[in-house]
Amino acid sequence: MASMARDLLAESTLDDTLKQITTSAVDLVEGCDAAGILVLQGRRVRSLAPTDPMVVDSDRLQERLQQGPCFDVARPETEDRVFRIVDFTVKNDRWSDFVPAGRELGMGSMMGFLLYTREEELGALNMYSRKPGMFTEDSETAGWLLASHAAVAFATARTDAQLQEAIATRHLIGEAMGILMGRHHITEDQAFDILRIHSQRTNTKLRDVARRVCETGGPDV
Repeated sequence: MASMARDLLAESTLDDTLKQITTSAVDLVEGCDAAGILVLQGRRVRSLAPTDPMVVDSDRLQERLQQGPCFDVARPETEDRVFRIVDFTVKNDRWSDFVPAGRELGMGSMMGFLLYTREEELGALNMYSRKPGMFTEDSETAGWLLASHAAVAFATARTDAQLQEAIATRHLIGEAMGILMGRHHITEDQAFDILRIHSQRTNTKLRDVARRVCETGGPDV
């Protein structure tokens, strides 16, 4: 685990980090044959860094059925942050459609960890075994450690993305102000007021007004 944590710090992108996490799940978590990260946006599913086609098949199955562990754990009324399906060969009343369909896909047991919930967006680290009853308490402990790293990676990526967006927006607004200043021979403050007033009057985001100025050389603002 310590070696894996050091390797994660060396990864330069979110995709590489998540791939390292799911690969480590297979290598380090007892009983794990396959792993992946599911991102649920509303009712749609994305599969990130799957180590095996079975992971993608499971994610698509949950999306099609609108049923499964990840959908349940996302509900605000539940406090579940970890789940286990011990045996896919046994009837499961909670996921009555997902479990038999998962068995047909080759799943024997499953374990997953909630990564984050933000508005209607869910992230979960999921692990699969082709045999029933393979995940133990030790497996769960190791899974939690990996899920913690994945959650930090997501949080860092969101922060970086927000910072980059802020920088890009500031640059865009500055460029638009420069265009207005040159065209109308006005001050910096006056140019910004023109953008701000047009944004408020049209209920348009300031960066979108600025983008329009940059693309057209100056709309009716």
